[in-house]
Amino acid sequence: MDGRDWSKFLLPYEQAVEELKVKFKTLRSELKSREEYSPIEFVTGRVKRISSILEKAKKLNVSMDDIETGIEDIAGIRIMCQFVEDIQRLTELIRQRQDMKVVYCKDYITYKKASGYRSYHIIVEYPVQSALGMKIVLAEIQIRTLAMNFWATIEHSLNYKYKGALPEDVTRRLSKAAEAAYLLDQEMSSIRDEIMESQMLFEDKSVLVSKVLNDIQQLYFYRRVREAVQFQLKFNELWEAEDIWSLKKLSLSIEEAIARAKKELDRK
Repeated sequence: MDGRDWSKFLLPYEQAVEELKVKFKTLRSELKSREEYSPIEFVTGRVKRISSILEKAKKLNVSMDDIETGIEDIAGIRIMCQFVEDIQRLTELIRQRQDMKVVYCKDYITYKKASGYRSYHIIVEYPVQSALGMKIVLAEIQIRTLAMNFWATIEHSLNYKYKGALPEDVTRRLSKAAEAAYLLDQEMSSIRDEIMESQMLFEDKSVLVSKVLNDIQQLYFYRRVREAVQFQLKFNELWEAEDIWSLKKLSLSIEEAIARAKKELDRK
């Protein structure tokens, strides 16, 4: 065991994880704000525990001096997608980025592990700016569907419990569960268009409602209280009736009222 200061050693990895989480969450928001479908459902991240780093170094026969290059997942990001098709799309987006460099990929979806594990791993070089200058660290980005993630989480917990030596019965049942998760992903892909359409309708409705209510608040700002109250009552009526078409027309009327209020204010 070397006498390294592990807290200092892990600092750039911790910074990399936090920055990458923010960047992928921002990518998700940006795609949605452009009224595009986002392949990212949610993002998590972690820095490997010291004990796990040491165990993996021993398993892979990596010396303490070579840990930074020999262990590629000290910094780990996990991105969940709804559909298998989203994984390829997200991989393309990552390859196009200028703020990280793809080193190589491991496709455990096309070529699943013997245990039934499925996921897509991307090893990237990521530059971290610190007080001591720039440092390139390796990070692993795991991309998987929600079904794959559910199975992998269970498998990880069981491996921890049995210290990697799973009983034959548990291994067999896990394998069956992995196939069930795979079939679920296949079934979801078969109705992907319908699911996406319904989700887009929901998103459109949410955006419309937020816009109408925010615009009504603008009218209060311009001291158009009577108009604001009338529009609010009309909104309540249409919301109860779930009349989206009329809500869109109402939104246009409110926009026109705001434009008139702005013109009057400019004339004063």
